[in-house]
Amino acid sequence: MTTPASNEPHAPRRIPEEVVLLSAGPGDLELLTLKAVRALQAAEVLLLDELVNPQIVELAARARVIRVGKRGGCRSTPQAFICRLMRRYAMQGLRVVRVKGGDALLFGRAGEEIAFLRDAGVPVRIVNGVSAAFAAAASLGVSLTHREHCHGLTFVTAHTADHGEPDWKALCATGTTLAIYMGMGRVESIARALMRHLPPDTPAAVVQSASQPGETRLLTSLQRLARDAADARDAGSPGVILVGAALAEAQSAAEPTSPLLAPSPTCGGRGRPACAALPRGPSERQARCAGQGGLGWGRSSP
Repeated sequence: MTTPASNEPHAPRRIPEEVVLLSAGPGDLELLTLKAVRALQAAEVLLLDELVNPQIVELAARARVIRVGKRGGCRSTPQAFICRLMRRYAMQGLRVVRVKGGDALLFGRAGEEIAFLRDAGVPVRIVNGVSAAFAAAASLGVSLTHREHCHGLTFVTAHTADHGEPDWKALCATGTTLAIYMGMGRVESIARALMRHLPPDTPAAVVQSASQPGETRLLTSLQRLARDAADARDAGSPGVILVGAALAEAQSAAEPTSPLLAPSPTCGGRGRPACAALPRGPSERQARCAGQGGLGWGRSSP
């Protein structure tokens, strides 16, 4: 007889035990839900993604930790192997928590894992979390669905399962804010494709390592996106690209007296362009010049 799922360590076991697909959020552990914390505390096997804050293991003191990292351009753990690990430990009656960055259901191959486990007769429970686009918007201080600028939000990955590209024309025609994931390695081609269907002065932003101490933020326009993003300090860090009129609100907050993306005055008296840091809190910001016409990179201090 099976018993209901429980986080209690001494609750009766069922075989197979359920697998929890847990959303670890963008990196700041304070953004974890209470439900996520309880699941971590009860975990006996923790399968940890590459982009998850490594300190999360401190919340799973009883668990065996297995790192199953995936990162673009790097050697990754095969997806089929990860699925077999989950099934193996669940069949042993162990409480398995599969930890994914952001929200587990958004571009995290959760669909493949859910289907695999269900086919194997393993129950699955999902714990939602904060996706990177929302953490980025919070850092920028903007609403991604500001009703004066757009009527929705579209999540899109920069490349399809067959290594092709999304239908950028159709996406641009939606009139929504675009939140583009896994695009940092192809910013130039993304910007070029979007400019075929959107005005070159369309506001754009890039936020890397959202919510984390090393977070960086860039406000720019579509026509400057590739150039300014190439000047990023953390070119290898994961990031989300935001495109749409709603981002104008962040630019207004950063430089309220200047026209959108107008050439900025020089700083330091040496002909270097000035840049604007986004207000987020006292002594939290350092800004770096990122080129004339852009609003520049802002960085959170540790």
